[in-house]
Amino acid sequence: MKIKYLLDEEEIPKKWYNVAADMPTPLKPPLNPGTLKPLTAQDMEAIFPKALIQQEMSTERWIDIPEEVREILKLWRPTPLYRAASLEKALKTPAKIYYKYEGVSPAGSHKPNTAIPQAYYNMKEGIERLATETGAGQWGSALSLATCLFGLQCTVYMVRSSFDSKPYRKSAMRVWGAECLSSPSDRTNFGRQIREKMPDTPGSLGIAISEAVEDAASHDNTNYSLGSVLNHVLLHQTIEGQELKKQFDMTEDYPDVMFGCCGGGSNFPGMVFPFIPDKLKDKKDLRMVACEPTACPTLTEGLFAYDYGDTAGMAPVIMMYTLGHDFIPPGIHAGGLRYHGDAPLLSNLVHDGLIEATALQQNEVFEAATLFARTEGIIPAPEASHAIKPAIDEALKCKKTGEEKVIFISLSGHGHFDLSAYDAYNDGKLVDYIYPVDLVKQSLAKLPKP
Repeated sequence: MKIKYLLDEEEIPKKWYNVAADMPTPLKPPLNPGTLKPLTAQDMEAIFPKALIQQEMSTERWIDIPEEVREILKLWRPTPLYRAASLEKALKTPAKIYYKYEGVSPAGSHKPNTAIPQAYYNMKEGIERLATETGAGQWGSALSLATCLFGLQCTVYMVRSSFDSKPYRKSAMRVWGAECLSSPSDRTNFGRQIREKMPDTPGSLGIAISEAVEDAASHDNTNYSLGSVLNHVLLHQTIEGQELKKQFDMTEDYPDVMFGCCGGGSNFPGMVFPFIPDKLKDKKDLRMVACEPTACPTLTEGLFAYDYGDTAGMAPVIMMYTLGHDFIPPGIHAGGLRYHGDAPLLSNLVHDGLIEATALQQNEVFEAATLFARTEGIIPAPEASHAIKPAIDEALKCKKTGEEKVIFISLSGHGHFDLSAYDAYNDGKLVDYIYPVDLVKQSLAKLPKP
C-alpha cells in the first residue's frame, strides 16, 4: 500500500484561488467601525498595504503568487499527503483515511502560507514593523519567521491563557527576533483598560486583536497583520487545497468527506475552498465539515450577523457567525480556536448550506489525538485534533455499514509545543466546558446595528 504522496516543488501553485468569484451568495461588504458605512480601500490604508487591500476586495478567480514568495514556500511546500493505513487498521474500518500534514513548515503549522506573503507585501511598501495577535502561538510563530526572512520587526500580542501555558511558542518567536507580550498587556490603552477591569482574565483573540490594531494605527512605521478571518488570508491558504487536489489525483481516490479544525477560519477553508467548484459546477457529492470546540461554538451556536472583529470595536464590522465581540471563551488548550467569530467567506458558505459544522469537547478530542499519535506517529496540535475525532467517528460508522468511504483530515500542525495539554489529559485534569448560553446572550445583545 502506498503511504505518502509527494509533489515536486515546481508543482507549488502559481496562483491563489479566490472563492469569492464562485460564491452563490455575494458577501455583504465590511463596514467602517466608526461610521458603520461600507468600508473603503482608503479606510484600510492605515494598517494594511495596498496590495493586500486589493486582494481583500477582489472577486477575481485567480491571483498571481509573486515568485519571491514561491521561492520561500519551497522551504516546506508542497506538503505531503498521507494514507493513514495504521489508523485504518486500528479502527478495523473499510474506509480509506487520508491526511495532509502542514506541520512540516518551519513554524510547525499551516500559518506561514499567509505570513510569508503578508510580510512580503508589507516589505515592498516600506513598512518596518508588523503588529499582530496570536492565540495558541502558531500564528505568532509564523509571522515572526516571515518578518525575520524579510528584515521586518514584529510585535506579537499573545492571549494570556496560551502565553502562560505554551512558553516555548514565545521562545520560538524570540529566536526569530520578535517580541511577544501577554495580552491584555500594559503596552496599549485598551490592554490597560481590560487589565484594570478584569485583572484575572484569560484574555481572548478579540482583546489581542484590539491591542495589535491600536499599536499599528498609532505608529506610522507599523502595519497590522492577521492570521485568519480576512479574505486575503483565506486566499493565501488555498495553496493547500490546490496541492491536495493534485495529490488525490495521484491516489485515484476522491474524498467523500473532509474534516478540518476551525477557529477564525484559515486552515479549513484553505483545504476545502478549491473543492467548492466541484460541488457547484460538477455536482460532486462531497461533505465539508468545519470542526470547532463546544467552549466556543461560533458556527454551530452563533448568530449570522454583522459584528466587530475585535473586542474594542476598532476592527472592521463584518458579516459572520458570531458569539458576540466581547465574549471571552474559557481557557481551553486549543487556544487557536478561541475566536468569537468566523471568516465571512466561510460563514457565507455555511449559511448557504455548502459547508457543515460540528462542535466537540476537549477530552474526546485528546482521546482521538492520542489514538492518532499511537498509530500514525505524529503528535497533532490540539486544534488539528478537532478534525481527527469526527473523522474517526465517520470511519467507525463505515465499519458498521461496510461503506468504503474516502475520509480526509486536514492536519494543520504538530503538537510539540502543546505537551502540557497532553499531560493534563493523561493526568485526568482536562475540563469539558459547556456552551455558556447566558454569557453569549449578553454578548449578542451588544451587536452593532448598521
